[in-house]
Parts: sequence; structure tokens; C-alpha cells
Amino acid sequence: MSVLSSATTSQAVNLLDAGSLLATFGALGIAVVLFAETGLLVGFFLPGDSLLFTAGLLSVPGTQGPVELSLPQVLIAAVSGALLGAQAGYWIGRRGGRAMLARSRSRRLHQGADRAAQLLARYGHARAIVLARFVPVVRTVLNPLAGALDVPARVFTLWQVVGGAVWTAGLVLAGYALGSSVPNVDRYLLPIVALVVAVSLIPLAAELLRARGRRRIPEGDNN
Repeated sequence: MSVLSSATTSQAVNLLDAGSLLATFGALGIAVVLFAETGLLVGFFLPGDSLLFTAGLLSVPGTQGPVELSLPQVLIAAVSGALLGAQAGYWIGRRGGRAMLARSRSRRLHQGADRAAQLLARYGHARAIVLARFVPVVRTVLNPLAGALDVPARVFTLWQVVGGAVWTAGLVLAGYALGSSVPNVDRYLLPIVALVVAVSLIPLAAELLRARGRRRIPEGDNN
């Protein structure tokens, strides 16, 4: 689906298409999507990175796209959705996050949970909470996992605010900066957003490859 395709009242919104979400819901949609992606385990498939970057591009005055956005409104919606979502996810985890995760049959979700647990163990609470914001799926499961693992509420809140603000504002402003510096950048929205999605998946793919390599080492030692 092209990010330039405008949503109409006769068409169902495409939840995987940043342009469709923005055209249908505007800045409010950013807050709702980020709340679901960072706070609810069911939101792991939502396009957080591409949504933020596209919203920044479409906030540049004069850009031709599915919707015209205001940069201040986008920033407020993005930061609010990400911070409130993470905090909600943490408290959900406190009340039963492990049980919810155990009931899920999504392989991708369980891989994200494993990666989130590894981040917490390897980097400690502060760094893991910040780093998780930049890894798809991991940013969905780390927040309830932190609650389930009894990460102190004060520590979690402080660092999720830092990570959430840097992640959201950074991607929005990066999109805005590109849109401001490249003439007619709206013509290249689809490949640009595809590139953003691909780059955002690199950390997750690299970790999966490392994990696969670690599993193979014992097998080689036994021969």
C-alpha cells in the first residue's frame, strides 16, 4: 500500500500503512497508535517508526500528501501516546503480564519478550528501557515485562520518559528536517518510509542472528 493513498469514508483504514492512519485520524491517530504499540501486547504489529517519520515529513508546510499536519501537534501527540502507553504497559505487567504473554501464540511476540529480557539482564534497567524504544516488538513487550519483573516504578518511569521523548521527537524531527531540505520530498515518501522500516528492523534481525549463532556453538563443541 502506498503511503500516498488517501483514506476515504468508503475504505477501511489500513493499520499497517502510516499514510492511511494519518489521513484517517491525523495527529490523534499518532497518540492512539503509539499508546497501543508501547502499552498493549496486541499492538506489536503497528508501524511506530514509519508513522513518526512520515508524520514529520507531512508536517512540513507545502508538502503534498494524504494530510497536512502541524509539527507541534504531532510532537505533543507522539510524546503523549508513547509515554502514557509505556506506563500503562508497565502497570499491566505488574498485574498479570506474564500470564498474558503465556497465552499468546505469536512467535514474534515471544521472540520480542526474549530480547527484552536479554536487554534488561545485559544492560540494566535504565539502558534497557531506553534502548528498547528503538527496537520494534521489543518496545511493546519490555514495558509489561518490566512490570512483571518488578523493576522499581520510579526507575521505570524516569527512563521510559527519557527514551520515549528521544525516540518520538527524534524520528518526527528527522522526518521534518528531511522534508524541509529536500524539494518535493513527498514524491519519494514510499521508498523513504520503506527504508526507515528496514533500518528499524536491523537491531532485531542482528540479535536473532546472534542468538541462532549462540545456539549452534554447543552443537559444534559436542562433535
